[in-house]
Amino acid sequence: MAIVLPTKKIKADRVNPKRLIIYSKPKTGKTSAFAGLENNLILDLENGADYVDALKVKISSLQELLDAGKAIKEAGKPYTYVTIDTVTALEDMVMPLAIKLYKQTSMGKNYDGDNVLSLPNGAGYLYLRQAFFQVLDFIDTLAPHIILSGHIKDKQVDDKGEMVMAANIDLTGKIKSLICANADAIGYMFRKGNQTILSFKTTDEVTCGARPQHLQNEEIVLSEMNDKGEIVSHWDKVYK
Repeated sequence: MAIVLPTKKIKADRVNPKRLIIYSKPKTGKTSAFAGLENNLILDLENGADYVDALKVKISSLQELLDAGKAIKEAGKPYTYVTIDTVTALEDMVMPLAIKLYKQTSMGKNYDGDNVLSLPNGAGYLYLRQAFFQVLDFIDTLAPHIILSGHIKDKQVDDKGEMVMAANIDLTGKIKSLICANADAIGYMFRKGNQTILSFKTTDEVTCGARPQHLQNEEIVLSEMNDKGEIVSHWDKVYK
């Protein structure tokens, strides 16, 4: 097919992030915030949604995750959002697939271990990475918008909850940099009083940022408690 070159600027065809990464310290209210997003299915990989009312499915293995994805497709993909809670747990969950991919190679056909990361010279990281992104590509097909929830290593987080060094997303090796490069927006969540804040402010030292113009360098009050003690969500500031 011949390529037709444009003669004038083509308007943007996307406003909201297709893939959004949100990460924070543990126990900062990520799951509660996800529960406040309308028509958002939480795939709970860490039993973190037990205490919230939400659209949720508990996932304890890679096969259960694949089965849930198949069920979503068979149901006509009814959800506007699908959240993986957490992507940190997903990395551990894809290990059986990483082993399978390694065993399909000439070098690994006789492998009988249970963790490819134990292979000499770091050779196993390639297969873990391939498995991770194979599953993530599948997840991307389940809804118009995908949210990936992640953890941070506490010892590397600024005490004020405002600064996150680039290496702090709790993922392995190149998975960390590749998943950030392929995200439409990366937000850091923290608590401030009775508010849950989602920051997209970026510097050379902070893994935050966004392609959508309405999120660029913004700090959003994602949820807060009103005078009646009710949690009010403001996801409309993230998804226009």
